[in-house]
Amino acid sequence: MFMNYKIACAALALLSSAPAFAQEEPASPVTVSGSVALVSDYRFRGVSMTDKGAAVQGGITVTHESGAYAGAWASNLSGWGTFGGPNLELDLYAGYAIPLGENATLDVGLTWYMYPSGADNTDFAEPYVKLSSQIGPVKGLVGVAYAPKQEAIGKFYNDAASYATGIPDNPGDKEDNFYIWGDVSSAIPNTPVTVKAHLGWSSGNSGLGPNGTSPAPTGKYADWMVGADVAIPGTPLTLGIAYVDTDIARVEENYLRPNLSDADGSSIVRSQVVFSLSAAF
Repeated sequence: MFMNYKIACAALALLSSAPAFAQEEPASPVTVSGSVALVSDYRFRGVSMTDKGAAVQGGITVTHESGAYAGAWASNLSGWGTFGGPNLELDLYAGYAIPLGENATLDVGLTWYMYPSGADNTDFAEPYVKLSSQIGPVKGLVGVAYAPKQEAIGKFYNDAASYATGIPDNPGDKEDNFYIWGDVSSAIPNTPVTVKAHLGWSSGNSGLGPNGTSPAPTGKYADWMVGADVAIPGTPLTLGIAYVDTDIARVEENYLRPNLSDADGSSIVRSQVVFSLSAAF
């Protein structure tokens, strides 16, 4: 599209002579961002929350210039991930991000994991602390999340046999959950590709909670991920691929069967390649 040169010069002269009160409005102190995604499998700390099936996910965050933020994120669920409730997870979160110099940020907040209209003793809270930094194209993050003792992550059933009866042999128990993790990613110069990796370690309820599940199903285990994202030029879309796995031993997994199996009886904690298509706004 072309513009007449004389008209452009006249417009420029007019703008340059405009009074001060015609300046642009100051930027809003509040920003809103969000994303939507379609993933081939929703993995939470290495364990499938959708019986290795697809999930539609989305979230929105409101951030104040002071560093305070709040938001919500949701995903459909199936099998183990339902925590005895419906096929929906809704996470509400809030926190405060504190700049530490030019390239580092300390983030302190809390996530409330909700399963709307689900069974009793399902929702639980988990505070977290994250330290992130960036050097050139490389971004790094170390995080710690600790959920204090709550019934939702208690050990109501000491083994699968007692869970099969439907009568808890340890009702009302409260347990805590600890998770530490690290993430690293790097954009590859002159390409739309970003490589990424994750390593986490969980420590928590080694049995079955009030609704047959637990954030750390075998008590203590590690999870990891390696992958890559490709930004599609000219669009807000990103294609992703990731290899996800845990070190949960088969003997530990068998202890909690059929809970750690999908509808076909295959494991939901073994290695899996996960594909994603996301859009940010």
